[in-house]
Amino acid sequence: MQAASLVLLRWVIGFGVLWAGSVQAAVQLRVAIATGQAQVLLGSSTAAAVKTLQGQSLGQIPQGQSLTVTSDHDQLHLGAFQGQALWVEPSGNGQIFINNAGYRGRVLVVPRENRVTAINWVDLEAYLYSVLGGEMPTSWPQEALKAQAVAARSYALYQREQNKANLYDVGSDTASQVYRGLAAEAAPTIAAVNATRGQVLTYRGRVIEAVFHASSGGMTENVEDIWQQSLPYLRSVPDFDQNSPVFRWSQTFSMGEFQQRVPGLGRLLGVINPRTTPQGRVLSMELQGAEGRRRFSGTELRQALGLKSNLFTITTVGDTVQVEGRGYGHGLGLSQWGARNLALGGYRYFQILTHYYQGTVLSYIQIARRP
Repeated sequence: MQAASLVLLRWVIGFGVLWAGSVQAAVQLRVAIATGQAQVLLGSSTAAAVKTLQGQSLGQIPQGQSLTVTSDHDQLHLGAFQGQALWVEPSGNGQIFINNAGYRGRVLVVPRENRVTAINWVDLEAYLYSVLGGEMPTSWPQEALKAQAVAARSYALYQREQNKANLYDVGSDTASQVYRGLAAEAAPTIAAVNATRGQVLTYRGRVIEAVFHASSGGMTENVEDIWQQSLPYLRSVPDFDQNSPVFRWSQTFSMGEFQQRVPGLGRLLGVINPRTTPQGRVLSMELQGAEGRRRFSGTELRQALGLKSNLFTITTVGDTVQVEGRGYGHGLGLSQWGARNLALGGYRYFQILTHYYQGTVLSYIQIARRP
């Protein structure tokens, strides 16, 4: 397979978009579906070829049949087939089944520490058909879905570049982007991806790290206040998520439950010297308990208490601990609820994107083949 490099061609943004010609962006993405599992079940809706890593044919999996993949140190076993790494490639327009979920493209299975990792090699645009359905309700306005499509495409290509020396580009859960294969595709997601085919966000000619979240709670964050690294396009901007169901939220814990989740303090007495971002997200917080005092990071408390974001306060009310918060997610980049509301207000997808990603340019990609 020839290696492919991305060529960025800038679009002009004003009151509309200047179209610069058709796009042929057949970029393959490597998505980890199952990592470090004792066994993986593989099948196909059509007859599927089984090949070595070098492409040598070993035989076929019959249509509709599934086989279990196991690992014996550095050797894989797929039914009667063996190899250090194995391709399974459906014929025609068949779909691959990985642990009974259907996916486009093909799959590479490799052994890792006596376990099996399955990686879906899939066309970027087909990958996005599913990501949109996993990340945003398909009933939302098309302009919001198109904004999500461009952000997700940009994020995937950024990760592809960062991970080119690794086994895969992205995972399939919320740590990367939610990817559930064919089950998450729908007519609106396919339409939004096709309408923005090949479009990405760039800053000074480079594809950006287009992170996104559900709802910021009123204002997004400057990236250096959350992740320390400064990026000029991830700046704090007003959000439009006020009618989000997670704009405001609260959780109440009994004192006993709080002590179980945050052990070593005893009965919580109060909060001392919280450190927050300018928007109020907790960076760290010292908790005073009857049995001692300890400083926690905002992330530690969010995980221990199962909170929706780091934008919260903690107070004691009698025998309970009350947590009041806003937003859902890290608060960086595109707010999905904000995008929805802007779209309902008549804003186009590129206007939404350039609000949440400051100073960026909507561009498109073409593939340049290396000799």
